[in-house]
Amino acid sequence: MSATAITESEPLGEVKVVEGRSCGTCTLCCKLLRIPELNKPQGSWCTHCAPRSGCRAYETRPQSCREFFCGFMTSPSVGEEWRPSVARIVLMAVEGGISAVVDHDRPQAWKGAPYYDQLKGWARQGMEEGWFVLVRIDKHITAILPERDVELGIMEAGEGIEVGWYPTPAGMAYEARKIPARGE
Repeated sequence: MSATAITESEPLGEVKVVEGRSCGTCTLCCKLLRIPELNKPQGSWCTHCAPRSGCRAYETRPQSCREFFCGFMTSPSVGEEWRPSVARIVLMAVEGGISAVVDHDRPQAWKGAPYYDQLKGWARQGMEEGWFVLVRIDKHITAILPERDVELGIMEAGEGIEVGWYPTPAGMAYEARKIPARGE
C-alpha cells in the first residue's frame, strides 16, 4: 500500500498570491483557523477581526496571519466560487494534500455544487499523484477518496492521518485511517 501521512492542518511554506486577487471583505480564515500566537482556537472569531471588514490589528498581526493565504488566493485554477466568504470553505495546502476547512455554521457547504464535485475531482487527481483531500469542520475530519468518503471523526493534537491505495482484482482500493498520537 502506498500512503502519505499528515498531522494537524497547518499552512505550508511561502506562497504566491494570484495576480488581481485580494481578501477584500473576506475574513473567514480569522474564524476557522487556529492562531497559535494569540491562543485562538479554530472555529471562533479572532478578537482582532471585524467580520466582513478586516483585521483591527493588521499592522501588528501575528506572523502566522502574515504568512497565511488560502487556496483561493494562491491557486489560479479555482474560481470566484471558492472565495471563502462565498463558499464558507477555506482551502489550504497541507503536508500531503489539500484541506478544505468548512465553517461549522454551514457544515453541509462542502457537499453542495460545485464544491463536492471539485473535491472529488481533486481526490481522483491526488490519488494518481500521491496526495489526498481532507474536509475539516472544527476537529472533525473526513477523507475524500475517489470512490467514497471516510468519516475519521475527531482529530486530536498529535494524531495523524494515513491515506493509501492498493490494487485488487476489481481495480484500485483506497483506505483512510487515523494514526494515534505518538506514545499511545
